[in-house]
Amino acid sequence: MCAVQRTGRERRADWETVVGDLDGVIDRETHENAPGIVVRADAVAAVLEALRDRAGFDHCACVTGQEYDDRFETIYHLRRYDEPTRELSVVVPTSAENPVSQSGASVYETADWHEREIYDLLGIEYEGHPDLRRILLPETWQGHPLREEYDQTQSQVVTHRENVNPIADDHQQGPDTMLLNIGPHHPATHGVLHVQLTLDGETVVDAEPDIGYIHRCEEQMCEQGTYRHQIMPYPDRWDWGGGGLLNEWAYARSAEDLADIDVPEYAQILRTMSAELSRMLSHFLAVGAYALDVIGDFTATFMYAIEDRERIQSLLEDLTGQRLMFNYFRLGGVAWDLPQPRDAFLESVREFLAYLPDRLAEYHDLLSANEILQLRTLDTGHLDPNVAKSYGVTGPVARGSGIDYDLRRDDPYGYYDELDWSVVTEDGCDNYARLLVRMRELEESARIVEQCLDLLADWPDDDRAIQSNVPRTLRPERDAETYQAVEAAKGELGIYIRSDGTDSPARFKIRGPSFSNLQALPEMATGEYIADFIATLGSLDTIMGEVDR
Repeated sequence: MCAVQRTGRERRADWETVVGDLDGVIDRETHENAPGIVVRADAVAAVLEALRDRAGFDHCACVTGQEYDDRFETIYHLRRYDEPTRELSVVVPTSAENPVSQSGASVYETADWHEREIYDLLGIEYEGHPDLRRILLPETWQGHPLREEYDQTQSQVVTHRENVNPIADDHQQGPDTMLLNIGPHHPATHGVLHVQLTLDGETVVDAEPDIGYIHRCEEQMCEQGTYRHQIMPYPDRWDWGGGGLLNEWAYARSAEDLADIDVPEYAQILRTMSAELSRMLSHFLAVGAYALDVIGDFTATFMYAIEDRERIQSLLEDLTGQRLMFNYFRLGGVAWDLPQPRDAFLESVREFLAYLPDRLAEYHDLLSANEILQLRTLDTGHLDPNVAKSYGVTGPVARGSGIDYDLRRDDPYGYYDELDWSVVTEDGCDNYARLLVRMRELEESARIVEQCLDLLADWPDDDRAIQSNVPRTLRPERDAETYQAVEAAKGELGIYIRSDGTDSPARFKIRGPSFSNLQALPEMATGEYIADFIATLGSLDTIMGEVDR
């Protein structure tokens, strides 16, 4: 069993008791993974606040907007950081003619960006929102693309003000401030990210991430695909840095929950082993790129990391047939068993694991013991745990702030709860702590992979089922809904699916961990030097494919 156990959970009132005292709750719903309550559009903040403060739902994991024939709907997917299996869906319907709802951003900071995205794409307006404007599309965009009535043939005109010189008036907050643009094409942004910094001398007084440069309609492409065959190739493309298999698992977990599909035990081990190799692939890139960002270490740490990624990619290529877009998971299991000769593959993975401890010791010599890196990262990029929770931060960024939250243990799936491993946390709340978490997680992933190898080597020949019996065509019951998540390399990667009785989803929502983690960047950067900002941005390990989707 997992070595880390939680202790001292705070006793909270049952959510049923809490909502029983609230006037704004008007109905109940049943979702596949969580109960749901229906709330009046003018009572959202009061209900969310009561659920947070009295029932302990301190994690707003995701906010989903969708359109029905007769209404629009917003769903706040709530969890507890200390007990993620305690979940609740807060459903807020609004009229089709006038979709206006109260904002939840005053209760959960993370709702700010989620509601802006819903406004941008669906046109639901949120009263009391601190900054309700488009987030993915240009401000001059006409219409809301996810609406059924949206005219896809209409022309779009980008006015001059969209292309005006951004530093024409650089005194934003006084005579001594300056507006500085970082990105959207800049080596420190790790993708197509634009950040507008307001500086007072070298001190950051405001930071505004500007996203949407590579919005590719991934959710809508999944809505046009079939559950059984056509959706699974897309998740690899949300995180091309190495987290593809983890993304595939997020979709598999949601669809399998929706369609009540079991996964054979042997296939669960294959999933767990390959997912941890994928996590290591992502973390090596994060560690190597961070050394390049902070101390300009290209020839040693960065190239070491690329070399070690190549070793893992070769193993995953042998297993999946691909080096980048692995496409190995299938609903009900995996595509195929270990490559032949089987013993040779197992031995090649063992050789890599045997090589890893000495290599990781070198990384620690080059990075965690590096005085220059320590000066750049210790006590910079501070993220208080309570602030992180309000923004829905997860993954190594949250665990670097001492938040003991990992879905592999707290909402067990795969074979994780049968293995001996530890959740890594650091309480430094700074850039250095986030680096340490990723470096230590490499060691824990290696422990998990090694145990999976032992199980696979001894598994009986006649019990190596790689897939359950899944119907060729899947048509989940109409209006079935689920939100399921996995612990991806960068944090909680969740998928919400609503079915309509056909073989394709009516709504497919992707909760990328980098989306929420990046939203917390201004909290971490404000008041620090611009040089620290580069170290802070790199410590988030964002991937823009899952931010913009």
